Amino acid sequence: MLCFLRGMAFVPFLLVTWSSAAFIISYVVAVLSGHVNPFLPYISDTGTTPPESGIFGFMINFSAFLGAATMYTRYKIVEKQNQTCYFSTPVFNLVSLVLGLVGCFGMGIVANFQELAVPVVHDGGALLAFVCGVVYTLLQSIISYKSCPQWNSLSTCHIRMAISAVSCAAVVPMIVCASLISITKLEWNPREKDYIYHVVSAICEWTVAFGFIFYFLTFIQDFQSVTLRISTEINGDL
Repeated sequence: MLCFLRGMAFVPFLLVTWSSAAFIISYVVAVLSGHVNPFLPYISDTGTTPPESGIFGFMINFSAFLGAATMYTRYKIVEKQNQTCYFSTPVFNLVSLVLGLVGCFGMGIVANFQELAVPVVHDGGALLAFVCGVVYTLLQSIISYKSCPQWNSLSTCHIRMAISAVSCAAVVPMIVCASLISITKLEWNPREKDYIYHVVSAICEWTVAFGFIFYFLTFIQDFQSVTLRISTEINGDL
């Protein structure tokens, strides 16, 4: 049986495949429409102009929903594991969930407020999504080490921490270089003074974004042993 069809593994699998498709489809449509330069546009650049803006907004909104569902399920998994064999304070897991959900909220802002239309709101949402997302992966990596070897293999812990470390290292220059750019625009000339800041920032942005995708890919095995049950109760007389 395919691994992503077991238990709740389809949730992180769907998150990974849908989010990857959102980035790639928006990029391809934007490039083919001549709206962005094929070489290192910002992710948001590929979702600013119609028709790709509609595709980007719809798909990123659903990605935010899938992200929230994945994070909440992960929270419940860790909570149950911790009750079975105590390895960490529950507050640590709760803080991780809250930060993750804030990051998903930031994704929703990015999806619904285009870069050129309302740049302050858009950039604020992006900052929430990236910073909270990076901290979420870091906290989840620490939790993975704490629950090792009973609930996670050491190799999985190392992979998660490596992805978190790369994301942490990339998010700082991404924010710094983006803040040094004096104007928001879609097309860049290599001779412009802020071009190097744009290139560094864009590279880091794509690195962090796909870091998130690869990180959630490591959740698939954990979710295979989880089942979802819906119970309906009717109280009172009919």
